[in-house]
Amino acid sequence: MPGYQVREIEHAVAGRPFRLRVLSDTQQFADPDGHGERAGISSATWSLFGQLWPAGALLAHAMERFDIEGKRILELGCGIGLASLVLQRRGADITATDSHPLAEVFLAYNAALNNLPAVTYRHMRWDEPLPALGRFDAIIASDVLYERGHAELIAGLVGRHAEPRAEVLVTDPGRGNSNRFTRLLAGQGFDVEEERCPIADDDPPPYRGRLLHFRRGGPA
Repeated sequence: MPGYQVREIEHAVAGRPFRLRVLSDTQQFADPDGHGERAGISSATWSLFGQLWPAGALLAHAMERFDIEGKRILELGCGIGLASLVLQRRGADITATDSHPLAEVFLAYNAALNNLPAVTYRHMRWDEPLPALGRFDAIIASDVLYERGHAELIAGLVGRHAEPRAEVLVTDPGRGNSNRFTRLLAGQGFDVEEERCPIADDDPPPYRGRLLHFRRGGPA
């Protein structure tokens, strides 16, 4: 493809394989029309959306066992889309979002690779309100707390788009900003359950990875 190179990988979730198109490496960059720059994506971070990161795989596995009944679900920073594809395969009401100009293309291609219907997608920046998106019963995300100010941005999104009775699930590889995020969601009335998870095959206990499951308004 013009401007960047891709490859296909396979990742199994609950014993069922997913085929995924990803970028060949993390050194790719192609922004001929400046869409990435206008979205605040630098050349150093442009390629990060196009990989299956450990926290993204952890979220996808969590979505295989997540209760989806009657829930409208929003994914933030979907990237190549594995978690949303798992939910789509299960018949969930899932809307995927990202700010990267190629995320929608990769998500659509990966859905087709796995013989799934196209996933509903909306382009969304975390710092720009999008009232038309509406509210959701569950908001999910992986490794979105990688900069200091992201806790506030994601908490703001939760405030705008979570139903009064809602769940938020975030997988975090231990970057140090999750405590701030937990305090901000506590201020919105959420309780949290934290599960320590290995974020890589060589991650020894106590694990750096965390699955943060926030709930508000009683059992969902």
